[in-house]
Amino acid sequence: MSNQSILEIRHVTKHFGGVTAVNDCSLALEPGRIFGLIGPNGSGKTTLFNLLNGIEPCDAGEIRFKGERIDGLPPHQIARRGMGRTFQIIRVFPEMNALENLLVVARGDWDAASRRALDLLAFVKLDRLKREYAGNLSYGQQKLLEFVRVLMTDPELILLDEPAAGINRTLLNDLLEAIRDLRAQGKTVFIVEHDMKVVMELSEKVFVLDHGEKIAEGPPGVIQADERVIEAYFGR
Repeated sequence: MSNQSILEIRHVTKHFGGVTAVNDCSLALEPGRIFGLIGPNGSGKTTLFNLLNGIEPCDAGEIRFKGERIDGLPPHQIARRGMGRTFQIIRVFPEMNALENLLVVARGDWDAASRRALDLLAFVKLDRLKREYAGNLSYGQQKLLEFVRVLMTDPELILLDEPAAGINRTLLNDLLEAIRDLRAQGKTVFIVEHDMKVVMELSEKVFVLDHGEKIAEGPPGVIQADERVIEAYFGR
């Protein structure tokens, strides 16, 4: 994988009735890097993520993950190939404790899964809350819990949808540190985020959508100075 993209999106289009949510979008992610996806509200960011992990079918184009075509596959098959994803709306099990929330997605050896779950809770400093009901955790702690639940299956590509939204600075710093650690482990991370400071600090390359179309891509410094990006955000 070192000499090719881990994810390729080729001329992907998605319609909802008369609305084109994603229009002829193409981009590629190289392995072991952090990428950002930004754009004004309604620009198609979450729809694109839904196409990537199989929640929505493409109307045109194709998606390749590790060289294999995955558009048309159901989400569980895409997940088993090594793609993990969080959502804007938290999806923890409130009446299970933090440890159980991770073990619910475990496969194979139970002892090994338990060790991994404890390691992941420690990774985001939630190990002291392992027996606490998820519903009693703060909003930020629940987001960290959902983040490490995605990591239980050891995915190679991690899609994070608004990971920084609504969490305090201390927990945000823990999350950013964890994301950088994932890159150091060779993982690829793709982030949708409204917080420009977070995107620009983390990402090595940023893609910009507007009205479902990719209007720019490049390093953060280039994107921040791009006239098309400035117009998309402020020129309305």
